[in-house]
Amino acid sequence: MNAVLPRFLKSTYRKEPLVSVLITMGVVDALIGGLDDSWSLFAFGLGTAGVTLVFKLWRTQQRRPIPEEPVVQHYLPSRSSSPTLPMLTISKKKGTRD
Repeated sequence: MNAVLPRFLKSTYRKEPLVSVLITMGVVDALIGGLDDSWSLFAFGLGTAGVTLVFKLWRTQQRRPIPEEPVVQHYLPSRSSSPTLPMLTISKKKGTRD
């Protein structure tokens, strides 16, 4: 569990730095406002984090690609363009003894 959270956070910050910074700011403002009894800062922090999450969800809905059929890639043709090679036969040669 300890190793999973930092990896998740790093990958999230690398993928979407602006969204991650805004969510972090909103959560920190909400924590400071909640602990310090400053309800306006708490509401501002929750609002910032909420609007950022809604924006992120909206963007992921916009980016969803239309599923396409997978392209089958053949590395070799179904029939060879060169003629087939003749069968090799090993002829037994009788050696002459000197």
